[in-house]
Amino acid sequence: MSSPAAQPRSVKSGVVRIVLFFVLLTGVLFLLDAVINTGLRRLTTGTYGVTNRIVQGRVNAEILISGSSRAQTHYDPQIIQSITGRSTFNMGINGSQTDMQLAMLKTYLQHNPKPALVIHNLDLFSFVTTHEVYDPAQYLPYLHETPLYEGIRQYQPGVWKWRYLPLYGYAVEDLRFTWLLGLKGFAGVQPPETHFQGYTPRHTPWTGEFEAFRANHPEGVTFEIEERGVRLMEELVQVCVKNGIPLILVYSPVYSEMQPLERNRDEIFRRFHALADTFKVPIEDFSSSMICRDQANFYNSQHLNVQGATLFSQELAARLKAKGFTGRL
Repeated sequence: MSSPAAQPRSVKSGVVRIVLFFVLLTGVLFLLDAVINTGLRRLTTGTYGVTNRIVQGRVNAEILISGSSRAQTHYDPQIIQSITGRSTFNMGINGSQTDMQLAMLKTYLQHNPKPALVIHNLDLFSFVTTHEVYDPAQYLPYLHETPLYEGIRQYQPGVWKWRYLPLYGYAVEDLRFTWLLGLKGFAGVQPPETHFQGYTPRHTPWTGEFEAFRANHPEGVTFEIEERGVRLMEELVQVCVKNGIPLILVYSPVYSEMQPLERNRDEIFRRFHALADTFKVPIEDFSSSMICRDQANFYNSQHLNVQGATLFSQELAARLKAKGFTGRL
């Protein structure tokens, strides 16, 4: 039978072991979180390769393309570069609204010299703000970047958990198991390249999604205009104007049969032109381009495939060249 003095020592020893266990477990969680983030920040290919080049200050493009997935899949920097003679980079973000596009532009300018020209792609949803962050894992390794963190915090107040609680973001928000990619990246394994100077070519034929959409929406569709979204677009333009960066707003091709179904298209374009007039920036609208009339150029009503993107990039670069956006801009 143990003595009364031995019992407190035994309890104390047990408490110490429990505390040490949780300290060790916490250390392992922080270490694993750091390994995954480091691995993702080491990637040179794919989405993470694009963001890594931006935050590491290794882009330094003369022509910078900004926008959503339509920017990412429509603008081929190699074609634009070959025609204009100016280095070009595409930092379009899949699934993004203007708020995250603005955050990425601010992040770019913090780490890279000012470009000679920004081309920002417009969408009919350009005045809609983020309601749910698309693919949060793409931002997890970069939450130390203030513009990105603050951009997400506006709509996801719990983002502090992603930043400060080890592995929380990967356990709760990473539906694609990106942490596995981070572990591979830490070991030096690079995935195949899918983004070429940021551009993502889509080798996809017409999917038929539009026919189903039109059948389900015979009256067409209306795009929301949020006043905060309008202010964010104004801020994006102002960032360029205040930094002395020439800006062109571009509405890239949309399949012609979709355009009549866009019920408030004219109203949104009036907003675009009012914004452009206020800040004296040009708009290039490709709604009437011959590209829009050929279904073979698209994989759905909003997105060009590689054939359409090639034609569009050539046409855009020709317009830039005709307007003197070559040599020294």
